[in-house]
Amino acid sequence: MIFTTRNFLIGVAVGAVAVALIKTNAGRKCCAKVVAAGLQLKDEASELFETIKEDAEDVAAEKSAKKVKKA
Repeated sequence: MIFTTRNFLIGVAVGAVAVALIKTNAGRKCCAKVVAAGLQLKDEASELFETIKEDAEDVAAEKSAKKVKKA
């Protein structure tokens, strides 16, 4: 990415608009909803990952049990 004065000014403008939106009640409510949705998504992804991890551990344990049983 090339850092130019134009890009810097665009970043400053976007930041100023973001600060202005956050200062309004509607902006705060919107930000709170977005953050809450993000946290909920993170929790759901963590639960899914744990389920997948447990399933993989079960498969590995079953494979080890079958190996021991054959021997």
